[in-house]
Amino acid sequence: MAVTDEAIEKIKGMIVSGALRPGDRLPKESELAAELGLSRNSLREAVRALSLIRILDVRQGDGTYVTSLDPKLLLEAMSFVVDFHRDDTVLEFLAVRRILEPAATAMAASRISAGELDILGEQLDALGPAPAVEELVAADLEFHRRIVESSGNSVLCSLLDGLSGPTTRARIWRGLTQEDAVSRTLHEHRAILAALRDGDGEAARSWATVHIASVEQWLRSTL
Repeated sequence: MAVTDEAIEKIKGMIVSGALRPGDRLPKESELAAELGLSRNSLREAVRALSLIRILDVRQGDGTYVTSLDPKLLLEAMSFVVDFHRDDTVLEFLAVRRILEPAATAMAASRISAGELDILGEQLDALGPAPAVEELVAADLEFHRRIVESSGNSVLCSLLDGLSGPTTRARIWRGLTQEDAVSRTLHEHRAILAALRDGDGEAARSWATVHIASVEQWLRSTL
């Protein structure tokens, strides 16, 4: 493993230094191994590991390339890891979301377009007063994703996408066991949307905090 780690660090060094840039094709395996002073086997293992976390893209019959290194692509690995956490750690992910998402919502207040606000309003109207829990959870994810995207920060958007796995389970569980969860969620979504329409970043931040904290508080009481 230590040899593979060394190989990973050397390839990483080439990317960080700019010797390899996004979209570049890596030299042939034999050439790169000789250049880096590595065995071909350790280089192969390093390439496999870096492809799993979307740093490299191995194309059969074509070679190995550096990916775009786009934040959304790189942070997909975080989403994969998050799904393995136990339900009793969901509170920690919700706490992180409570820090990040209200900030992103406040940022969106000065950036979100009228057209995007209209789409959010139409989606809320389409749900009706008593949607099924699964339908509400899907709409909740879409509602917050569109708002966070409007913040203009792709890293923040990718981080919050990655945190949605355990929090989605918590929202479904809450909807199935708490009588007023559906109506409360709809009310909080409309309050967030109204604040965004007013361009009031602090009100949008406050309502987003309340929205996440209510799930967190309920979950804390049940675990």
